[in-house]
Amino acid sequence: MHLLRAPLKDALELSEAIRELKEKGRICKKCFALSDGELCEICADIARDDKLICVVEQPGDMAALEKSGSFAGVYHILGGALSPMDNVGPGDIRIKELLTRIEKDKADEVVLATGTGLEGETTAAYISKILLNLKVKVTRIASGVPIGGDLKYVDQVTLKRAMDTRHDFSAD
Repeated sequence: MHLLRAPLKDALELSEAIRELKEKGRICKKCFALSDGELCEICADIARDDKLICVVEQPGDMAALEKSGSFAGVYHILGGALSPMDNVGPGDIRIKELLTRIEKDKADEVVLATGTGLEGETTAAYISKILLNLKVKVTRIASGVPIGGDLKYVDQVTLKRAMDTRHDFSAD
């Protein structure tokens, strides 16, 4: 309905943008992000630390981390998470490509930034177990109570994780 009500100019601009996306849009050959070239802007940026790889499930996860401005490394997008209930196994996401990349780029650290649900946690645990044999530091993003969060509204699993991963306040 919105498109029917929109001015013809706006509808034509949208259709042109979709056509351009289909013609020029591709997947980065290194990290599997959306790109308009062989490499995405992040992988092509020589200022990024390519020895520091952040593993995420989807392009939207990478975008969220980029928006935070808190990460100066590069990314690896798995294209999903392990989910036996949905018949998604290790061969269905880009784990093999991650291993190849770690060895080829001689990565120093891999940050596992998969979701905190069952599938994301399972994926992180699986990848960390595989990476034990490689000479690479493996870290996991922290999770817990959000800033400004009221404890009475936080679920029990999140509270448990926050308690289990608490840090020394005097060191801050």
